[in-house]
Amino acid sequence: MAVEGRVFDIQRFSIHDGPGIRTTVFLKGCPLRCLWCHNPEGMSAAEVVSFLPERCIGCGDCVRACPHDAHRLEAPEGNGHRVVHVYHRARCETCGQCTQICDTRALEWVGRHMTVEQVMSEVRRDRAFYETSGGGLTLSGGEPLAQIEFTVALLCAAREEGFHRVVETSGFVSWQRFERLLPLVDLFLFDFKETDPLRHAEFTGQSNEIILKNLRALVGQGARVQMQCPIVPGFNDREDHLEGIRALASSLPNLAGVQLLPYHPLGKSKLQRFGLTLAAELPSEPLPPAVLDRWVNDLRERGVPVINAARPAASHR
Repeated sequence: MAVEGRVFDIQRFSIHDGPGIRTTVFLKGCPLRCLWCHNPEGMSAAEVVSFLPERCIGCGDCVRACPHDAHRLEAPEGNGHRVVHVYHRARCETCGQCTQICDTRALEWVGRHMTVEQVMSEVRRDRAFYETSGGGLTLSGGEPLAQIEFTVALLCAAREEGFHRVVETSGFVSWQRFERLLPLVDLFLFDFKETDPLRHAEFTGQSNEIILKNLRALVGQGARVQMQCPIVPGFNDREDHLEGIRALASSLPNLAGVQLLPYHPLGKSKLQRFGLTLAAELPSEPLPPAVLDRWVNDLRERGVPVINAARPAASHR
């Protein structure tokens, strides 16, 4: 039988998920619950329905199609005669019938079962760009290692095609899963979200103990590993965390590099689409560029191989 997995997005011409021009395949399911997650639709392994009320034209097709009475056109008190689309997610059985008839894409089905060949047919379309830029396939999520059989099958297929292979991971999986990937991955983008174990548990739902063990083991096994460090104002933009990044990177002499990822409120804006609630008061503005520059310069001055691209001086204004 063909190996299948659950994919929630495939992005072509990606330039931020590894070297060169890449195709990034996002797999569903993640063991962490990061408060600032920018892909909340990838947390659950199951399919979800996206609802963007501003796209709704009030045609009522979804009301008639839904067998569970999850969609209604209602006139809220004090709203005059204006009818609004109310989506009662508690009644939804995620059958997807409403998404099939929504022409305006106010309702969309997020997540689909795909075979390895179906994914690779998308990846092959940009072979010429990989060859000229040094790009290839990146598996992201969610957590790719949560779907280990599908991930291994995709990486084997990409290796047969001669594509460069990158895996972005939270690191919160068993070491046995990493061992299966060692001969298949050219570069691991390894998330390091918080130095303090208690704060890590508060911010992500899990301690960072297993994550740190896997990071050290990967580097120790000779894997090419790049640390990815999200910096979120009011959460981990602290001097002791900066020192933690420096100390950890310095203890891993074969590390490919460190990239600081400035917070952006994209995930916050996605929460309503998927019926999720805000678990913490997240910033509404991105991390100020001046703060990122200070952290990058501080780490570089202390010998950490930071790979953030230098910005023109004009961008500091």
